[in-house]
Amino acid sequence: QVQLVESGGGLVQPGGSLRLSCAASGFTFSIRWMNWVRQAPGKGLEWVSSIDANGDYARYADSVKGRFTISRDNAKKTLYLQMNNLKPEDTALYYCATTAVGTNKGQGTQVTVSS
Repeated sequence: QVQLVESGGGLVQPGGSLRLSCAASGFTFSIRWMNWVRQAPGKGLEWVSSIDANGDYARYADSVKGRFTISRDNAKKTLYLQMNNLKPEDTALYYCATTAVGTNKGQGTQVTVSS
């Protein structure tokens, strides 16, 4: 079955950076679009970014455009999210998923941006 395991979250000051990883198994990772979504405290699930199967095309939510970069390594079956210039409003539980609405998301990794 599909399994996605996120890691790399933590506590960071505003303006800082983090790199999230997502290890995939149980499906053919190299042929699927992949996504990052997040859920802030008390809010619904929010789409963050998507990347095509080859890693050639990416899309971003306006709120993270220019600050976040999605990438993937199909040989390692791993999805990444490089997050720079983090803001307090980026505080959330971050998930990777096989769709933009969070299908098959894992347990998530917590990102907290605070001084």
